[in-house]
Amino acid sequence: AALLPPPGGPGDAAGQALPVESRPFASYGSALHIALPQAPRAGQLLTLLIDYEAGEGPGVCWLSPEQTAGKQKPYMYTQGQAVLNRSFFPCFDTPSVKFTYSATVKVPEGFTAVMSATSWEKQKDNTFVFKMSQPIPSYLIALVVGDIVSADVDPRSRVWAEPCLIEAAKKEYDGVIEEFLVVGEKLFGPYVWGRYDILFMPPSFPFGGMENPCLTFVTPCLLAGDRSLVDVIIHEISHSWFGNLVTNATWGEFWLNEGFTMYAQRRISTEVYGLPYTCLEAATGRALLRQHMDATGEDHPLNKLRVVIEPGRCVNPDDTYNETPYEKGYCFVSYLAHLVGNQSKFDAFLQAYVNRFKFQSITADDTLGFFLEYFPELKEKGVDSIPGFEFDRWLNTPGWPPYLPDLSPGQQLMRPAEELAELWAADSLNMEAIEAVDIMGWRTYQLVYFLDQVLQKSPLPEGNVKRLSKMYPKISKAQNAELRLRWCQIVLKNNLEAEYSKVKDFLHSQGKQKYTLPLYRAMWGGSEATRALAMETFSATAPQLHVNVQNYVKKILGLAAAE
Repeated sequence: AALLPPPGGPGDAAGQALPVESRPFASYGSALHIALPQAPRAGQLLTLLIDYEAGEGPGVCWLSPEQTAGKQKPYMYTQGQAVLNRSFFPCFDTPSVKFTYSATVKVPEGFTAVMSATSWEKQKDNTFVFKMSQPIPSYLIALVVGDIVSADVDPRSRVWAEPCLIEAAKKEYDGVIEEFLVVGEKLFGPYVWGRYDILFMPPSFPFGGMENPCLTFVTPCLLAGDRSLVDVIIHEISHSWFGNLVTNATWGEFWLNEGFTMYAQRRISTEVYGLPYTCLEAATGRALLRQHMDATGEDHPLNKLRVVIEPGRCVNPDDTYNETPYEKGYCFVSYLAHLVGNQSKFDAFLQAYVNRFKFQSITADDTLGFFLEYFPELKEKGVDSIPGFEFDRWLNTPGWPPYLPDLSPGQQLMRPAEELAELWAADSLNMEAIEAVDIMGWRTYQLVYFLDQVLQKSPLPEGNVKRLSKMYPKISKAQNAELRLRWCQIVLKNNLEAEYSKVKDFLHSQGKQKYTLPLYRAMWGGSEATRALAMETFSATAPQLHVNVQNYVKKILGLAAAE
């Protein structure tokens, strides 16, 4: 490392060499200590030059050609959230620090580089120059290098993908993004990031989406062919205000990013698709929270909104990822809205909140303090300490949310799905009643909700699932990933060996964490045959999975080395 002279000041342009040492910090990274020649003054601007090499760590993912959609050229991407960017470049890798950045990236012939930046230009010699003019936390810096091309779909949006996927991407998202951005701006205030582009990642990408500013990364599973999974895009767009603009200062309060984003996503969805559909989508989210809490036990320490990560530093924030900050966080934000009792007043509060804390990193105490300050009449009433619903209890007590928002407007879509699931769970099937229900017109989330009900009632009486499969090819032969996941879970829970190959095919086709782990848990919790299926599938697909996902699967299958 070297200390460079101040711009325009005297001194050696090469700078003054500084002693550096790497000190242990945690299992997920070491600390870089640099000794300065003299103690700096508060507010003094220092320019440090650090010469480093990276690429081995978990934040930088190198894909071989066979792990891409095109199977011709290699691909690399970075994934910073939560604490992985420290393996990509030296930084203050905490969401409590925000900064602007610029980067110059030289790539081989035939490759393109893109980053989460407000501007980029291609220069000669395959060199790309990027600038992010707004301050962001380290985890939102992202880079992709691959054989990728783009297509414009909206005034401020384009899609990026491998050449073999670009047509599908353009078709799926042409003319839909701008509407979501406009509604978001109406609700939460100006969109400050300039462009909103979407990059369709290779199938091994472990997440549904990653809200890198100006350039959301998404799973190719969203290319369902019917625009049915756009709620993921609405979710990532919502992060433009909640998470990217107003950020949790610590990963222990991740719900400030995700709970508010779920609430914002469902506000946008309500404006665009209406309340019944949004309540139905929220009901599937609630079912995921229920499954998670049943699996871990309600009183598991991860099932509270404020998770203690810090002092011992032994908990890797990446291992705390679960449904609680999303869906329990959503319930808490909904509870705050319920206390206000008026949607437009609460919308105005959200806009004031974003405006008050934009470009900052904050704690739950800041959020709740501002809420009580904004609504002094609620503060006077002591709404923070209503017995059973205390803010402190919401934050620090694990378990099921004390308040659940009313999802009854979704009943008109849910009730038919519940009744149909009841019919299929019967000992003797009433085919006349079943055939009277036409599911061809159902939207994806109605089918998902139906399958969640069937899964809850599984194992069904002998032979029922086989008949269900035959009757609804729309479900059992679906290409939509959300339907495929549920169908695979039903196949496993009912030991439908004839369709085990569908589980294998689905796990070969993509590596998204939220699809992969539940299926391995189901296989491992099942019969000898499903355990063998798990081992066989994992040994074939392990190389194409993200390293974190590989490790989680190893844990499930008992292959992980003892910690």
